[in-house]
Amino acid sequence: MISNKNLTKIREILNKSSSPLFFFDNDTDGLTSYLLLRRFCNKGKGVVIKSYPDLNVSYIRKVTELNPDLIVILDKPLVSESFINLIKEKGIEILWIDHHPPENIPEDIHYFNPLNEEKYSTEPVCYWCYQISRNINDIWLGILGCLGDSYMPDFASEFSKKFPDLLPEECLKEIRKAMYESQIGYLMKVLSFSLKDRTTNVIKMLKILGDVKDIYELIGQNNKTKQIYKRFEQVNRKYQKLLDKAKIIGNKSGGVLFFQYGGELSLSGELANELMYYFPEKIIVVCYMSGTYANISARNNPKSGGDLREILNNALLGVEHTCGGHKNACGAKVLIEDIPKFRDNLIKVIK
Repeated sequence: MISNKNLTKIREILNKSSSPLFFFDNDTDGLTSYLLLRRFCNKGKGVVIKSYPDLNVSYIRKVTELNPDLIVILDKPLVSESFINLIKEKGIEILWIDHHPPENIPEDIHYFNPLNEEKYSTEPVCYWCYQISRNINDIWLGILGCLGDSYMPDFASEFSKKFPDLLPEECLKEIRKAMYESQIGYLMKVLSFSLKDRTTNVIKMLKILGDVKDIYELIGQNNKTKQIYKRFEQVNRKYQKLLDKAKIIGNKSGGVLFFQYGGELSLSGELANELMYYFPEKIIVVCYMSGTYANISARNNPKSGGDLREILNNALLGVEHTCGGHKNACGAKVLIEDIPKFRDNLIKVIK
């Protein structure tokens, strides 16, 4: 757990800055982490990180354009050395908050991760951003981000008591039930899909979300949320078709549900999460094919006792790849031509 001392230090760094620039991962954990800190300090701009697996040097142009005095990186496990070095050359401070296993963290930056603490833990970044802001009016952002990362926070019961129509008490016992059988879980999906839009529309969405005073402003379509729901419906139609195909495969498969697809939209993380809801006893592997590479999202049940990172790395032996994440939710990137080998290896590994 990030200590109170370090939470105070993060607040001091944010308060000292006059023009922070937030880079955040392209999911609900990253989105809500940004919104919580932006609403806390009431300053700065936000940029969604679309590059995978790292925050790369292409984003330097945003730094040059906006001229910040602080770079804040949220929920991104990898940042290219070139990006870090160019930021240092500009004399800009870096604040990096993450919850993935740390790899090659550079010196002379402010890096915070619950895995680095004496009492280590793996809560989503938005959980800690809510602890930083300590604003009860923003509890809904903390819940949305945590559910998006398949995590039930300790303040969920408080939220449920305040908004029982959005998160009924019976959903508190099972994270997947909260994600897929509650109104707040539906809103989680709406925001996740709305991030998959043109940059101009995402910027408009960030402005809307930054100004929200009451979560009910986001429930259903209105003048403020029209574009958000329009994009959600566009993406959701494609998503549901993919989900239906994957469920057919899941009903016929053994211990591994292996689903691959292509197209213009990367939905592998969202598909893997929801397939875990329908097939909790299986290992879920979703491969999104784009160009010469496949992005892989994998999930398994925490009750299974297996470390999915080890399973994937063993299945990827002899295959050029990147791989990382958490014990029960991780990702990888491989050449499309190596997918058949990876699939065969995976089936052998889990037998």
